[in-house]
Amino acid sequence: MVALGFPGSKPRDGDARFDGMPRTGPMLDRFGRRATDLRISLTDRCNLRCTYCMPEEGMQWLPGEDLLTVEEIVRLVRIAVTKLHVAEVRFTGGEPLLHKDLPTILRLCSALRPRAELSITTNGLGLRQKAQMLADCGLDRLNVSLDAADPVSYAESTRRDRFHDVLAGLAAASAAGLRPIKVNAVLTRRARPSGQGGADSKDWRAVAVELLELCLAQGFELRFIEQMPLDAGRSWSRAEMIRADEIVDALGRHRSLTPDRAPRGSAPASRWLVDGGPARVGVIASVTKPFCADCDRTRVTADGQVRNCLFAAEETDLRAVLRSSELAEQDGDAAVELLWRQATWMKRAGHGMDEPWFEQPERPMSAIGG
Repeated sequence: MVALGFPGSKPRDGDARFDGMPRTGPMLDRFGRRATDLRISLTDRCNLRCTYCMPEEGMQWLPGEDLLTVEEIVRLVRIAVTKLHVAEVRFTGGEPLLHKDLPTILRLCSALRPRAELSITTNGLGLRQKAQMLADCGLDRLNVSLDAADPVSYAESTRRDRFHDVLAGLAAASAAGLRPIKVNAVLTRRARPSGQGGADSKDWRAVAVELLELCLAQGFELRFIEQMPLDAGRSWSRAEMIRADEIVDALGRHRSLTPDRAPRGSAPASRWLVDGGPARVGVIASVTKPFCADCDRTRVTADGQVRNCLFAAEETDLRAVLRSSELAEQDGDAAVELLWRQATWMKRAGHGMDEPWFEQPERPMSAIGG
């Protein structure tokens, strides 16, 4: 995908749009928000086919030559943590465990100073074999996507019979000391079969309660995420989306929930204490109660495009600068830094999902990076 819209793929000194933009220190936007959390996608490929994310046959993946190399990924992270004051780096996908050089990337990034917190968002399928190795290479923590608490519902949601692999991966991550472990779940209103024959049905409320009980038993922090208009099939419907208040109501009928009074900061989830605590459950209400005013994220796609918002219509091409034969490395780093700052400076106040001009991004979630 080519870079779209402003600020484009070339630094623009003297452009009035960037008046007031700091050239050093933390990376700021026009509303004073600091972008300290980098989400960098390693691949758009995934080994699941979740019904709310992509079609059963998969998608047309990015060609290998378009993807950032290990050296380019580490270079971007170095610029982010040493020049832009990024404090957290999360590697996403697609499915980041499919990247064969993830251990090398972690090892090189963990050696940078200052040392950012390193995490991944994963579907967990490869964790049983890789969790300890990833911890040894510098991974601090992880989020695991899990949308059901039984193998039948899981297979229906993901189109893959891999539920027990995810449970084994979660156990391996816990044994490797990768704490806290957060489990992310997206619920769909469509009923799911509760038995092999599919004669009975299990609605989303039962799925939510089962997920909560599974995570409470294992000491994981469960977070439900409102489904967002980022599906490849572009079939998202606000009417069909399960709202955050519905989820809290369903869980509150099963367990006692009280609002967590701890400062939320820039965290996306509203959290509730379960039966008085210390266990917590979170709900990320990206659609119905957006947290844009406190957003601290910047995103880089697997092909090196920086996005200042998950729902941005514009991208800025950092890969072209990284690969430019006209720039020495030091000059290239400075150009990347300036472009990145300019892209962040032009971030909108909010994602605009309730505005008449809003359009679903051209890229689906798997191609942007979670």
